[in-house]
Amino acid sequence: MSLIRACRQAVTLLLGLLALATVSPAQAQATPPLIAGAADLQFAIAEIAATFRADTGQEVRLAMGSSGNITRQIEQGSPVELFLSADEAFVFRLAEAGLTRDRGTLYAIGRIVLFTPPGSPIATTGGLEAVRAALEAGRITRFAIANPEHAPYGRAAQQALRASGLWQGIGPRLVLGENVAQAAQFALAGGSQGGIVAYSLVLAPALQGRGAYTLLPETLHEPLRQRMVLLRRAGPVATAFYDYMKQPAAREIMRRYGFALPGE
Repeated sequence: MSLIRACRQAVTLLLGLLALATVSPAQAQATPPLIAGAADLQFAIAEIAATFRADTGQEVRLAMGSSGNITRQIEQGSPVELFLSADEAFVFRLAEAGLTRDRGTLYAIGRIVLFTPPGSPIATTGGLEAVRAALEAGRITRFAIANPEHAPYGRAAQQALRASGLWQGIGPRLVLGENVAQAAQFALAGGSQGGIVAYSLVLAPALQGRGAYTLLPETLHEPLRQRMVLLRRAGPVATAFYDYMKQPAAREIMRRYGFALPGE
């Protein structure tokens, strides 16, 4: 009897282990994957995630920030499964470190704008020449851009200001956002005369009517080549979202937010 009992216990234990092996992946998938995106995508990616949920029934979690900061977080072990960077160089850096499946896919090219709040002395229609005129008249005390050290849109703003001969003069008046979304908030804040931010942000319903803007020439800065990549830990839902970003529904949303798209 003791031998039979022992055999039954062994079988019960084996079945339990098999059940755990079967349940664990499902439990892992029960938590929506973490998708990290550059701050210029804040509004566009939220719309795409909602459309993805409606079309597939699958959920994702979104975390937005500067591409440089997200890259460092991934290198330090952040559980990101899909990264949408505003600068493809950060994707290549992660790929070279062996943290990604491959070198990813170009999903958009971004643009920057001069953005000013109501009552600003800067006439946005004049572009950076209007910034120069207001600066020389002593009418600029605060001007916002994202931090160029880790935010691609901040670097593009810096390049545009340098190319226009404004960087040295406006430097003491700069207010640096942690990312381009925060820079847009600073550009609208009391006492600010404006800033240089992402085109995609000023097209969002949340910012419409809250300021004026004009596109800045692409020749003033290096192209904002935005690339996405799956991390090695990426599961099926993150992979599905990556593929969804290439589909017509997602591309149409990106187009509405002012992005130039691959193949167009």
